[in-house]
Amino acid sequence: MGTRGQGQRRAHTKARRRRPKRAPVPDGREHASRRARVLLGWLGAAAAVAVSLALVWLLVVYPSGRGPGDGKAAHMTLVRGLTAEELANRLAEAGVVSRPRLFALWARLTGGVQRVVPGDHLVTDDASPRELLARLERSGRAQTARVTFPEGFTRFDMARRLEEKHIVPLRAFLDASVDQALLQDLGIEADSAEGFLFPATYDLPFDSDAQEVIRRMKREFDRRWDLLSRSRSAGLADVMSSARLDIRGVVTLASIVEKEAAVDDERPIIASVFLNRMRDPSFRPKHLESDPSASYGCLAFPEKAASCATFNGKATAAIEHDPDNPYSTYTHEGLPPGPIANPGAKSLEAVMAPSNTRYYFFVARGGGRHAFSETYEAHLAAVHDPGARSR
Repeated sequence: MGTRGQGQRRAHTKARRRRPKRAPVPDGREHASRRARVLLGWLGAAAAVAVSLALVWLLVVYPSGRGPGDGKAAHMTLVRGLTAEELANRLAEAGVVSRPRLFALWARLTGGVQRVVPGDHLVTDDASPRELLARLERSGRAQTARVTFPEGFTRFDMARRLEEKHIVPLRAFLDASVDQALLQDLGIEADSAEGFLFPATYDLPFDSDAQEVIRRMKREFDRRWDLLSRSRSAGLADVMSSARLDIRGVVTLASIVEKEAAVDDERPIIASVFLNRMRDPSFRPKHLESDPSASYGCLAFPEKAASCATFNGKATAAIEHDPDNPYSTYTHEGLPPGPIANPGAKSLEAVMAPSNTRYYFFVARGGGRHAFSETYEAHLAAVHDPGARSR
């Protein structure tokens, strides 16, 4: 028993000595490493959030922000193949972009500048980057402006208004209006589009292509001409036959009526005066004697007549009787070489359906109205009345 008891005591002692092992206590370096990993994780997450916010700002907020100016226009001519940086620098030089590097980065991230249309552009310094690029691309996403052209506006008047509304540079529109390839494509057999740019109200994109604006106005002319010529087909056929006029001649006469008439009810009467002079074989010489026609010669071709050197918007006697002025209907018989303005529907209709009169003369009486006469003697009496002004 003694021996066995000793064995039991030794076994019990060994059992008491076998205690569970404690986990090793980490030293300071392991604590620091763990904290560093946590911190790096938080920093990475913060950086990802910051990058996301920066991208949101760059792609959403920045392109919608207003430009650096207050709406001042800037003209520029862009060539094909510009990089985003080159375009941004050009825009910065023009004063329409304040941070060119940022604009270039945004442009690259959103597809680049490959769709920018080369050529003349008219932009403003208040446009947002997104609006600015839409205008330069002429993609149909640009904002529009409502432009109204009154009846009797010339292409020069229209060019000024288009530039004022930031639609097209003045020079670009005037150049397009005499582009022979464009005129031929539009079926205009003339030196310019004058007369065929229908005066109306249009919604046009900012920084439009000049040729597209002219195409749109010509389409409106074609639509109106079709309606009027259908409703006045008999009268139009008679006028074209008796006065030997083609469509261009009708439009030219309508443009003179537009510039001479001030009240609607006199338009067909004024048209009859000019047609009577043109159709009556006994009326010689066939001078239409229209002041606005002589004025247009100095507006469109000032270099052709020395008398135009003093032109200030109104025809003088020298301008009216200058044989070098191709639009002088005092020295040249019949219609001038082409329309002198863009007539509206009422003046076109007045030529298609003129009044049936024997008038050959008229003189202004004030208030936009005229006195009409059948004979030169009656006309002279009307001219010498106070306030009268001869036509």
